[in-house]
Amino acid sequence: MPIPAGCVIWPTRQGAPDSYLGLMNIPLLAGTVSTVLFASSMLPMLFKAVRTKDLASYSLSNITLTNIANAVHSFYVFDLPAGPVWLLHTFYVVTSALMLVWCLRYRKAPTGTPATETPATRGHLRPMSAAAIGHK
Repeated sequence: MPIPAGCVIWPTRQGAPDSYLGLMNIPLLAGTVSTVLFASSMLPMLFKAVRTKDLASYSLSNITLTNIANAVHSFYVFDLPAGPVWLLHTFYVVTSALMLVWCLRYRKAPTGTPATETPATRGHLRPMSAAAIGHK
């Protein structure tokens, strides 16, 4: 069938990479670089939490909400084509879950609350031992 007059068919670049670098396109490169930067920015926090087991400065409610948000956001992220966002989100899911587990595991009783105190004895004076007063 002949091509109608006035129609121009331009050649296509089938199979050619859509890239300025010849390796990957700019949005994919930016996503990969930002994924590495975001993930590496969280590593010092994780290493410190593992090393010191001191998570007192972290809000349990914030970490819990972050885990809930990550679970809901996973439905969106994993519906997207596989790419750097999958890696970044997976990293966030794992790290926030670890922080929640560690926060619950290494929580300390509030300062000034003896472990032997119960709701029935709270606020009551206890006799001090002779050693605590300084008597021999």
